Amino acid sequence: MAAVELIMPKMGESIMEATVLKWLKKPGDTVGQDESVLEVATDKVDTEVPSMYAGTLVKILAQEGEVVQVGKAIAIIESDAATTQKTKSAPVVAAPVEQKITAPIVPDRKPVTVSIPGGVRQTNRFFSPLVRTIARSEKISVSELETIPGTGAGGRVTKKDILSFLQFRRPVGNGQATHTPLVPASISAEDEILQMDRMRKMIAERMVDSKRVSPHVTSFVEADVTTIVQWREQEKTAFQKKYNESLTFTPFFVQAVARAIKDFPMINIQVDGDRIIKKKEINIGVAVALPSGNLIVPVIKNADQLDLIGLALAINDLAKRARENKLKPDDLSGGTYTVSNVGSFGNVMGTPIIMQPQVAILAIGAIQKKPAVLETPTGDVIAIRHKMFLSHSYDHRVVDGALGGSFVRRVADYLEKAEIRPLS
Repeated sequence: MAAVELIMPKMGESIMEATVLKWLKKPGDTVGQDESVLEVATDKVDTEVPSMYAGTLVKILAQEGEVVQVGKAIAIIESDAATTQKTKSAPVVAAPVEQKITAPIVPDRKPVTVSIPGGVRQTNRFFSPLVRTIARSEKISVSELETIPGTGAGGRVTKKDILSFLQFRRPVGNGQATHTPLVPASISAEDEILQMDRMRKMIAERMVDSKRVSPHVTSFVEADVTTIVQWREQEKTAFQKKYNESLTFTPFFVQAVARAIKDFPMINIQVDGDRIIKKKEINIGVAVALPSGNLIVPVIKNADQLDLIGLALAINDLAKRARENKLKPDDLSGGTYTVSNVGSFGNVMGTPIIMQPQVAILAIGAIQKKPAVLETPTGDVIAIRHKMFLSHSYDHRVVDGALGGSFVRRVADYLEKAEIRPLS
């Protein structure tokens, strides 16, 4: 049998490292080809890594909690049919790593000497070369640097951590700078202290970044969705029998958004410095609540090219795999617009935060029965209608009120004038 290396696979264009969360196999265990061997976490998703080879796990090279570069060996497997596979597959993941990774990212646990303003001294914390360079250029002292909370593996200070620190740092009279602390929490003896999990830290960081980068404005529109409610009530049983899936309201919302984006393509953009990138594809993210209480946003690629049934099946598949922690990094990438159904929590409206680098997001409120005035050939009448609020948050740097308001009004128009056909 040949001994081959199991390497950390590339799991997305921008993902160059992953943290080992849990080994599913131990040395001596038999491993099947394509069988999951360990769980890893990237900055986008937690996922399982399968083995490329069938054989026996001989040695684990990356321990739980360790940050590993893409293309690095994480285990040794003995396999009869591995030699050919190894020759073919190794260069595929190894080549880009040599081009993009320029500094080690695995923390050195030995004390290191940090030379930055404030003196040269030893510290037991690991600071990457990039973090030390930023500290020197911004004149951050060693004592300040050691107070920065790290969100990386093992509490490692990342680039985003130090840049976030600088947002609250203000100059004082002697030319130095101090960090303005947040108001400390008040903790009593009976309070329970809960540590944020990795995903919650990541969500918190991205939400703060989005509010800092994008001036948010929100426009509201009320839509009459009686036709959709009545059609779904008639067809949901047939849909369940035919496709073995539930028919929710979400595909109707996504379809209306995709159509409105075609009418207002300047909603489907991203900002890069002083450049506006107009996206060709319409990839719509749908926020999904996880059992942990966190939210994740899988993306429906080319949503404008799917019919209602295709959207329903795609949304159900992504939501199911999200709750089972089986999403792949590609399922979360490439979004150009996002929809969040706050109505599923009983909320009538909301002011959602934009998913960067997108410029807009739509919150869907709860559908409620309301009395409404309808115009008829014989005069106005009051009738019970199914209505809901649409809340459209957009980046006011590049989306003005006319565009943001017109877009959400068009979404409502498509919902109110939905052309519904029987499934059979």
